[in-house]
Amino acid sequence: MPIEILMPALSPTMTEGTLAKWLKNEGDAVAAGDVIAEIETDKATMEVEAVDEGVLARILVPGGTEGVKVNQAIALLLEEGEDKSALASFKGGGKPVVPASVAPAAIQAAPAAMSSHAPAEAAKGARVFASPLARRMAQQAAVDLARVKGSGPHGRIVKADVEAALGSGASAMRAPPPATAAPSGPGARALADALGMAYALQPHSNMRRTIARRLSESKQTVPHFYLTVDCVIDELLAGRKRMNEQHDLKISVNDFVIRAVAVALRKVPAANASWDEDGVLLYRHADISVAVATPNGLITPIIKEADSKGLSAISTEMKDLAVRARDGKLKPAEYQGGSFSISNLGMFGVKEFAAIVNPPQGCILAVGAGEQRPVVKNGAVAVATVMSCTLSVDHRVVDGAVGAEFLQAFKRLIEDPLSMLL
Repeated sequence: MPIEILMPALSPTMTEGTLAKWLKNEGDAVAAGDVIAEIETDKATMEVEAVDEGVLARILVPGGTEGVKVNQAIALLLEEGEDKSALASFKGGGKPVVPASVAPAAIQAAPAAMSSHAPAEAAKGARVFASPLARRMAQQAAVDLARVKGSGPHGRIVKADVEAALGSGASAMRAPPPATAAPSGPGARALADALGMAYALQPHSNMRRTIARRLSESKQTVPHFYLTVDCVIDELLAGRKRMNEQHDLKISVNDFVIRAVAVALRKVPAANASWDEDGVLLYRHADISVAVATPNGLITPIIKEADSKGLSAISTEMKDLAVRARDGKLKPAEYQGGSFSISNLGMFGVKEFAAIVNPPQGCILAVGAGEQRPVVKNGAVAVATVMSCTLSVDHRVVDGAVGAEFLQAFKRLIEDPLSMLL
């Protein structure tokens, strides 16, 4: 009996994903632990390892397929001694991915064009199977994919089908605008086309779409307020230099910031909180999410229980997380969750900025560049290295006084770095 290879759940909340590509071909031998495919989530690309060994007899879901349900059969594996005749009698759930509106008899190569009369509209709620490129083209051109006949494998809609639909000019294929959509001006692409502006279209990745959705929701639903404090960091810079030279370390200013935030949250636990409809969640540990820029957008790997880790441990862990974040190799547990976020643009020379709260967390600290500024010390003007930090707060969770108390604790720790080692 063939073994079904199922679509894995890469996180507790994952219900579907994109099967990016197969790393094994039909007929290839597979050993337990071999990487056989890559799965895309909204934040990373994960490798899928084989659990059993045998021969990859049939690929049920082709590479590039979006919307593959968790636990759906994506391939069949034959064990040693089995031949392909076992596939004919296979009665499991591993069936080709077929649109619900397409009959099995209709799954065959067909000209990349719409029928002269539009096919019956897909049943309400039925999934339409299309390549990622075809979906993007259809969305941009307002084509209803449920009315397009696919010519790809198993009736899948491909680029040529959308192009043919556009060329036919059938108005029935145009997707009506959402009933709840508010009137708005033309999109950026339509406006650029109308004005003859030159541009290059960079299609949205799953990650970019998720970032856009979550940040829009945050600004629309979370009542933000902002608090800014200036920290003199000359002692921190001097201490960092001594530590790195004497102990052959490479601790960064950001590592000090992570440690100071974690200790400050231990001192002001009311700031280490999240909003939930049932109540405010007060976290027992400071799990610090740190924004890292990647080619596809921001991701926030987490330093778990940073309040119980020293600077050296934080530095080592942060370097490893940052490298794997940029390579898209983080595990979901390494970037999902967190109790407080840090976004540091100081390395780009940004003096001060306000970050958007990362729901469901209650706070995010935006860290600017350390720069020399005139300050008053003992009644006289002097030059000091000053770093501006802005706390963005969800006012449902953290009140102004609590936010100010946290920043006060953070400032003391940053300006007296030895105190954060205690």
